[in-house]
Amino acid sequence: MTDTPTVRPALPDPVGRPAHAVPAPHTARHTPQPAAAPPPLVAAVARGIALVVVLPVRLLWELVAATGRLLDRHLLSPTGRFVHRWLLRPLVWVARTLLWIPLVWVARTLLWLPLVWVARTLVWRPLVWVARTLVWRPLVWLAYGLAWVVRTLMWIPLVWAARTLVWRPLVWLAFGLACLVRTLLWIPLAWVSRTLVWWPLVRVGRGLAWLADHLLVRPLAWLLGVLTPAGRALWRAVAALAKAVAAVFAWLARGAGRGLLAIGRAVVDALRWAWWAAGRVLRLCYRLLLRPIGLGLRWLWRHTVLPVARAVRAAWRVTVLPVARGIRAAWRATVRPAVSWTRESVLEPARLASREVLTALGLRR
Repeated sequence: MTDTPTVRPALPDPVGRPAHAVPAPHTARHTPQPAAAPPPLVAAVARGIALVVVLPVRLLWELVAATGRLLDRHLLSPTGRFVHRWLLRPLVWVARTLLWIPLVWVARTLLWLPLVWVARTLVWRPLVWVARTLVWRPLVWLAYGLAWVVRTLMWIPLVWAARTLVWRPLVWLAFGLACLVRTLLWIPLAWVSRTLVWWPLVRVGRGLAWLADHLLVRPLAWLLGVLTPAGRALWRAVAALAKAVAAVFAWLARGAGRGLLAIGRAVVDALRWAWWAAGRVLRLCYRLLLRPIGLGLRWLWRHTVLPVARAVRAAWRVTVLPVARGIRAAWRATVRPAVSWTRESVLEPARLASREVLTALGLRR
């Protein structure tokens, strides 16, 4: 027995409406809420697998990652720095100093410069000669011929036509205009200026010249005649003093020039002797030190490094390259598809399931 009242179907309405259309207030008031649907079986199994399998794997992965970080921080990084600083860097310096720089010098001196000389001498200069002889000179002669044709057939007739039909009529017109302007303007203006302007100015100028002669020139001439002896004596004294000063300066300049010339000769002799001594020393160093060392290094390079390099290259081509290609092909054929399938079909669903489980348990937000 329960306290919940039994819900009975409503009677039909007298008007004719169906029973479900009639409102039932008591039924809507006492109807309980529907319970939540139980989780499906697949979700429960996935959560169980995530809790039993993926969660320990995830914890083991975090432990391995922490161990790897500790090993990298306290063992691998110091070891790498030690190897880089005390092993790889000296080896790189030795390889660069004893192998790369001599190889670059040998390649530049024995290969590049001869190749450049051969290309310049045997390729470029013959090409330039062929282009100059077979292309440029015929084009130049063709251009000369075209210029002669244009000048003879076009320019000279055009110039003659312009000179005969345009220039000469313009010249005669200008000459006629000039004669007209000279007759009607220039001659009357010249007569007016000569009669009304020039002669009065000439009279005024003559009067001013007479005044200047009697008031300035003659008094100044008399004054100069009086002061000339004193000026001559003063000029002679100044000339004698200047001559003495010039003689002193010439003697000083001559002495300074001789001293500088002697010093320059001494410096030049010292530099010449130093250049000769440096050349001798460098020649002796080259003959006694650099050339034997170079010959020894060349012999050592030819008999040690080159055979070893060729053997290593041959061994690399014969052994390492086929093995590496086979490993790469096998990796592409087997491991990569397996890894892709495992990541897409196993790890990704397991990760999602473990996230849902951890979220449901409240261990992750």
